[in-house]
Amino acid sequence: MKRLTLLRHAKSDWDDPVERDFDRPLNRRGEKAALLIGQFARSRKMQFDLLVASPAMRVVQTLDTFLEGYSDPLEPHWDRRIYLASVATLLDVVRDLPETADSAIMAGHNPGLEELILELVPDDGASPLREDVEVKFPTASLAVLDLAIDRWADAKQDVATLVSFTRPRDLDPALGPETR
Repeated sequence: MKRLTLLRHAKSDWDDPVERDFDRPLNRRGEKAALLIGQFARSRKMQFDLLVASPAMRVVQTLDTFLEGYSDPLEPHWDRRIYLASVATLLDVVRDLPETADSAIMAGHNPGLEELILELVPDDGASPLREDVEVKFPTASLAVLDLAIDRWADAKQDVATLVSFTRPRDLDPALGPETR
């Protein structure tokens, strides 16, 4: 059994005049959500053998803040393939994870992370959490999947159970969707 936790980057600042999408930073709301999700992971005693992440600025900043709340040092392994990746590329990243890691966390972007969950968890009506992810995998959300495999290289469609799905708004309603 392998455990894969997926963390979508927190809300980024679209008002920041960066030249490249890759360099877009978080906004204040995103920082608050990332800290809260990190504190939640700590409170649930989540353990990770490995952290692999997109090197995009908003992911780097999400992880800095998440790890502050998590209070357990993890050294990120930056993998550029995760930046705006397709589900096929993300599956390749998962399959390339070292077998010595039983529990990995991957931080990245949508739509890829959401599609990865939908690829790994069977669409058989047995998972209300999967249905929630299908509606939306919001920024700073955390999904925990148990994969019925012994080796990361065996990751494929329909091998996972979605154990938990936590959105920032589940922890603080003020972090729910903005209404205008």
